[in-house]
Amino acid sequence: MQTEASKTYNTKAADVQKRWVVIDAEDLVVGRVASIIAMRLRGKHLPTYTPFVDDGDNVIVVNAEKVAFTGNKRQTQTYYKHTGYPGGLKATTADKVLEGRFPERVLTKAVERMMPKDSPLARRQMKNLHVYAGPEHPHEAQQPETLDVAAMNSKNKPRR
Repeated sequence: MQTEASKTYNTKAADVQKRWVVIDAEDLVVGRVASIIAMRLRGKHLPTYTPFVDDGDNVIVVNAEKVAFTGNKRQTQTYYKHTGYPGGLKATTADKVLEGRFPERVLTKAVERMMPKDSPLARRQMKNLHVYAGPEHPHEAQQPETLDVAAMNSKNKPRR
């Protein structure tokens, strides 16, 4: 007796329907909001998730300069970069980056480090992330829906 085998469903690139989502990052813990953003960018929240297809949402993050760190991480979290020259290792703290010229880089880099490493797909998915330091964004025409990350879990906001 022959049984009919079930087929695995794989999303095609033509079948993908991208949505637009706005996240207000004010007083949200950096790592927790970054993991939710990375999940949304990859499409892992969808039942039709396919690892090799860009089927995630377009994510807009506002108020990135007002993100929170738990504990003493705002002063002790160190970010490193290398100039490419011998002895060219530079270090800055999260506090200096948030008070500097591009405070949205803290959240952008946190999300980037949660994406698959060295992957053309991850680079394409990162282009769907739009981070803004202030409360304004130019994507009103896409009619984005608001995602309340603070209400998802009580740990998403730091205790004060």
